[in-house]
Amino acid sequence: MLPPLKIIKQGLHRTTETLAAEMAQPGGAMPEWNALEWQLASVSAVVHGVSPLLSGRCMWQAPGWQAFLATQREHVALRHLRITALLQQIDGGARRAGIAMVPLKGCALHARGLYTPGERPMADIDLLVREADAIPASRLLQQLGYVESFKQWKHRVFKPRGAEPPVVLGEHRDTPINIELHVRIQERLPVSAVDISEQIHPLRPEAGLNGYPSTGALMSHLLLHAAGNVCNRSLRLLHLHDIAQLSRRMSPDDWNACLDERIAGPAWWALPPLTLAARYYPATIPGAVLDRLRVACPTLLKAVARHQNLTRVSGSDLWLHALPGIEWSRSLAEAAHYIKNRFRPPQEAIRERHDMVRTQLWLRDQPWVTAPQRRRVLTLLTQPVPRMDTMHAVRAALELSPA
Repeated sequence: MLPPLKIIKQGLHRTTETLAAEMAQPGGAMPEWNALEWQLASVSAVVHGVSPLLSGRCMWQAPGWQAFLATQREHVALRHLRITALLQQIDGGARRAGIAMVPLKGCALHARGLYTPGERPMADIDLLVREADAIPASRLLQQLGYVESFKQWKHRVFKPRGAEPPVVLGEHRDTPINIELHVRIQERLPVSAVDISEQIHPLRPEAGLNGYPSTGALMSHLLLHAAGNVCNRSLRLLHLHDIAQLSRRMSPDDWNACLDERIAGPAWWALPPLTLAARYYPATIPGAVLDRLRVACPTLLKAVARHQNLTRVSGSDLWLHALPGIEWSRSLAEAAHYIKNRFRPPQEAIRERHDMVRTQLWLRDQPWVTAPQRRRVLTLLTQPVPRMDTMHAVRAALELSPA
């Protein structure tokens, strides 16, 4: 039987904020947590993608804690070998087919040496191609044994034919390596899309795998991705760690390239994730960058960002929200459009939800997900409803062996 949800919520908050402090400044005193809180600490580490990074930097000697972290790191290292081999296959196939591809986010951070194998998990491989190359790229993935699982407005998801994920807590070497194929880099914040695709495409593309055109372009993508996750209450500590790690390597010219308004307009959306990164990783984000972004950021969003913490904008906040991210609206008309979509979602959103129920293990057998949207929103406005993804991890921590 699960503990009361109130206890789980408090434990996730406490463990998340403590692990975030330990990630930024290792060597803190071991928390005096009870057995349940240590189990919830493993949930927080998994939800935020930092369990392998904590191995070797977090030296707390609680029963089972070091073994859990070491096992997570081992699984990520073994999975990294599989990802590297798959990227080599994709590179060879793309060269033969004359397709230019950009491996995104985690792949690029590894390629630049910010992480060693085993440190940073990658849930999947993200690839960017020009729209004209989308069909040949899909054909290439199919030749490598992949089938299209579902399609949404941001990307198309391909999974290995016949693969099923193991039921475990956290990272596992046998978890299928999905591939997300993008033709644009964009986020809806919360309704209008911010598109930075032209900033990410290589200046002189070559057939095969290409890097980002600049460090600033990579940072811009990390920030936009993080902004989308803050807006949707799904930020991970790993996202902030990526931003802090890359920021340490950036020059003023790199920041100017990142925030260049000539391509995608003012980067108003970058302030909330950078504010969080600066809060949890002190002295990593230049004050001049934050000052520059405060000028462009809408007043309400700027005020909200000033008081947010990691728990509040992530899976560690146990309760679902009726109107997550409404503060990102830049006008009353956009806010009204957003509210309308929450009560009466467009067909595209309905299809996406059905695809998620069909393909995501943690959504199976959950009647809440398939309930009519109006009933869902009214329920959220009148009573607390726990997040399905977080509760799936909690149950795994309490019912399954962490190893």
